[in-house]
This record gives sequence, C-alpha cells and structure tokens, in this order.
Amino acid sequence: MTQAGCVRWRRQRQCWQVSHYRLFPKALGRLVAALGVRELHLALTQGFWRTRYWGQPPLQAPAGAELWVWFQPTVTDVDKAWKELSNILSGIFCASLNFIDSTNTVIPTASFKPLGLANGTDHHLLRYAVLPREVVCTENLTPWKKLLPCGSKAGLAVLLKAERLFHSSYHSQAVHIRPICRDASCLAVSWELRQTLTVVFDFFSSGQGKKDWSLFKMFSRTLTDTCPLASQSKVYVDISPKNKEKELLEVSPPPTSVHEAIVQGEKKTYAVYDLLSPLLFNTSRSLNVQLKWKRPQDSSEMPIPTLHAQRYVAGYGLQTGEICTLIYNTHPYRAFPVILLETVPWYLRLYVHTLTIITKGKENKPSYIHYQPAQDRRRPHLLEMLIQLPANSVTKITIQFERALLKWTEYPPDPNHGFYVGSSVLSALVPSVTAMKDMDVEQSPLFASLFPSSDGSSYFVRLYTEPLLVNLPTPDFSMPYNVICLTCTVVAVCYGSFYNLLTRTFHVEEPSRGGLAKRLANVIRKFRGVPPL
Repeated sequence: MTQAGCVRWRRQRQCWQVSHYRLFPKALGRLVAALGVRELHLALTQGFWRTRYWGQPPLQAPAGAELWVWFQPTVTDVDKAWKELSNILSGIFCASLNFIDSTNTVIPTASFKPLGLANGTDHHLLRYAVLPREVVCTENLTPWKKLLPCGSKAGLAVLLKAERLFHSSYHSQAVHIRPICRDASCLAVSWELRQTLTVVFDFFSSGQGKKDWSLFKMFSRTLTDTCPLASQSKVYVDISPKNKEKELLEVSPPPTSVHEAIVQGEKKTYAVYDLLSPLLFNTSRSLNVQLKWKRPQDSSEMPIPTLHAQRYVAGYGLQTGEICTLIYNTHPYRAFPVILLETVPWYLRLYVHTLTIITKGKENKPSYIHYQPAQDRRRPHLLEMLIQLPANSVTKITIQFERALLKWTEYPPDPNHGFYVGSSVLSALVPSVTAMKDMDVEQSPLFASLFPSSDGSSYFVRLYTEPLLVNLPTPDFSMPYNVICLTCTVVAVCYGSFYNLLTRTFHVEEPSRGGLAKRLANVIRKFRGVPPL
C-alpha cells in the first residue's frame, strides 16, 4: 500500500525567500532557502522489497537511510552545506543522518538527474549518501507525520498507527522536494513537497493463507473524515485482473468511480474512493474499504518485472572476496541500456582490473564507465557503468576486493556482526508493454508524477539491490578485556597490601587489670561456674 501527499509552495521564478507557510512546513522551507537547496530526496526504509512475491515496486528505496540533494549554483562550498544539511535533517527526523560524512558520500555523474525544473546538470552540485544500517522506528514516523498539513488528526494519516505499520513486512517513508512549473509557460515556479509512505502487509506469506484485506484488518482503524485543508483526497484500489479471467476481485463499499491508467508499462484498473464526495459518508462516518477474492488463490507469485536484479558476496576466508551482481532483462525482444552505480566503502579495496561483465556467455563491454578510487578513511569507491542488456538475458557483473584491517578503535561495538555495504542503484528506461498516450498523462496527473514516462513507449525505473553484509578481519577483543581485568585485580591487591603496610602504625599496649565492671562480672561468672574473663 502506497500513500502520497503533495503540497505546493508558491514563489516567483528567481526569488528564493518565501514566507508562505500555510501548508508547507516552515522547518523544511527555511532549510531549503538558507542552504540553497534545489532538490532534496530523503528515504527511510525498513526491510527489502521482495520482487518475486510482490511484483514491481511502486516507489522503491534502499534499506536504511538514503539522501541525495542538488544544490543551487550560488552555493560556494557544497561540502559545508551538505554537512550542515545532513545535521539539520538528522534533528528534524530523529535519524542518524549526522553520521553522513566524506567516507560515505559520493558525487555521481550519470545516475541521479534533477527530477524537477533544472537549468543545468552540473554534477559537482550533487551529493549522494546511504546509511544501510539505519533502523527506522516510531521516532522517525512521528516527525514525518507532523509535516502533513493536518498531521495525524484527519485524512488518510489517521490510518498511520505506528504499532501496525512497524509489524509489516516492508516499510518506507520518504520526503521529496523539487521546483516545478505552475503552468505551461513556466512564468511562476512552485516548490513541491511530496511525502510518500509504502507499506507491505503480506498476509499470504505470514501464514494466514488469504489475500483478502481491509483497512481495519491492516491498520486497526478506518477512515472517518478528510483533512479540511486538502483539495483532493482519494483512495485508489488496484483491481486489475492478474490473468485473462476477469471479475476475480470484489471491493466494498462500491467505489465512487473506476479509473484506468498506464502504470510502469502496464494497464491498470483502479477503484477510486473520493473522500471529499458527500455521498461516500452518507450512511456512517466510517469508511472501511475491503477487497475479497471470489475464489481462493493458490499461487502467491506475481509477474516478474521486466528489469530486476540481485547481488551477493562470493568467496571464502577473511582476506579476499568477490561482489557479484545479476541484472535480468525479461523482455522477449527489446534490449535497453541500464546505468549501474556501485558505492563500496574504502575498507574493501577493489581490484578494478578484475571487473568482468558476462552476458549469454560473452563479454559485454560497457559503453560508459566512471571510476573514482577510494582513499583510506576519506572517501569510498565510486563505480558507474552504462551497460546494454540484450533481450531475455542475464548479465553477471563481478569484481574482486581485498578486506582491510582496521584500527582497533575503528571497530563498532558488535564487530562480529559484519560491515554493511550500500545497495547498488540501477537506472533505466524500460520498454512498456502498453504504450501511453498524451491524453492518459493529462487525465492521470498523479500517476504521471509518481511514475514518469519519457515518450509513452518507455518508463523510467530506479531499482536498488540488496545491501551486503561483509565480515572483516576482527581481533579477539576478549583478550584485552581479560588482560585489563587481571592487571587491575593484581594492581589493586598488591597496591592495597603495600599501602596498608607502609601507612599502618603499630602500638604496644600494656595489659590492664580491668575496672570495677570487670571484677563484678567475674564475681557473677564465679557463682555461675563460668571461667572468669
């Protein structure tokens, strides 16, 4: 389930100081104006998208935290602005973005282009970083909801119950800011803030064995009212037939309307519930959308997407290894190029001469390659390649690396858990199964914005592979602990004994005959037959 909210912030074309914060959050507005940000894209994700069972991801993001920003040409020191921006966003979203530094920041040249209005694409104004170990929890969701015009008090946000969202199989929340034109002439420009939330409730794989769902079953809540500040508030339910047989899905209550659109190259049918329609809440102030299958579904597998990939680490031992990436093109007759971005930490020393690209048993030479070597404790490896994928093929990309031995102060508290390597990024224009017309784009502005299409015959896709977990040579930290404990014990015992002997004063006391009390006690003890004191 994907939710998206969009807020537009009006400004003049060359004026960056705007004080209209009726809908746009002031915290982000001042941040964009003060640091000269042209585009900002932040995603916090828990889990990994399972393409085989869930199909093509609607809005995919890498596991952990991802941040990439385009700055204005007027920014003189981009690195300083980048560091300040990550620290401020860390405080706003209660995330560990303050750990973004030069060791995990790269400057891509071809993978990330501006998604909004852009006068130029100088890649020196771009910064990209990923924290694959970031854990997303309630403290990240709460500030994200506070950025909404109505918060979590009304509208679709009332469904966002933390204890339900974080029991899902996949959870991803994102914030996107970009400049867009308000009209065709582009005389006025607006800032667009888009907040997206993607959640997967996999009831079939979790053991319940049913694909039927409802809003109350997923969120333990229902929709009661709309946000008073919203100009549009709709719920889209995908009722597209999965095979040639139709009428397999049944939704209740009856939708307000039915909408067809071309999404990611396929024709989709949606049941639309317009929450602003007075007829929707005529009987009760509660809306519980339900979807049922008319007959049981045995298979839980989805159609395999045209483009998908996977990555893993090969080799044995703690000295060398190999990173393997498999890219699949399942289109029966169309070939297309793909841009691959690899970001590898500095402590995995890549051997670029071992880079091999094999497709259908033959070597596949990249059309474009950009490599920036790492510097120890300063910057990571950056590898970008433009690879042609033949039709119905599997392309295997391998590169060998050597594990470095870190200083003992550079290991985390749990060094045997392993070290994370960020996901690879694939960007491509994938051929569409169904062509999109210009009329479809005009009638479906929401889907055209979320799933952009170049000319109707192809659509843009950005995919992320799995993050890697690599073990490094790790010293036995228990030995220093034992040495420290034994040394402290010996020092404490020896020092205490010597200090006691050196500082103690000895006195010789004369034996005393005792006083009146002692003599009375001896008399009493004599009558009792007890030896005297």
